[in-house]
Amino acid sequence: MDFSSQTPIYIQIADDIRQRVVAGELQAGDQLMSTTQYSTTYRINPATANKAFNLLVEEGVVEKRRGIGMFITPTAHETLTRAGRATYTEDTLSPAIRAGLRLGMSSESILDLVNTILKEQS
Repeated sequence: MDFSSQTPIYIQIADDIRQRVVAGELQAGDQLMSTTQYSTTYRINPATANKAFNLLVEEGVVEKRRGIGMFITPTAHETLTRAGRATYTEDTLSPAIRAGLRLGMSSESILDLVNTILKEQS
């Protein structure tokens, strides 16, 4: 967690869990650390971790099993990837392309860069 960030800690916790689900590091049925474990690990108030968990429960990413803990839902990965794809073009790709064009990059050089990156990922 970045305590110097403007982003609230509970949002950082929720974002971290979301990213780990999308990356496959956390999968359906995996148990999360308890609020107490989060609070001792990151030296935060347990209510802060609980706020992150409640946000993820509302999104359908995490489910609370009474007396046991918090678990990744069976639909978490699908829910997060669908939401990410829906906003990717507007929030990530378009601004990056526009920034490159403002910096004087040609459309061809941007496409070449994209193709290079895609080849590296294969």
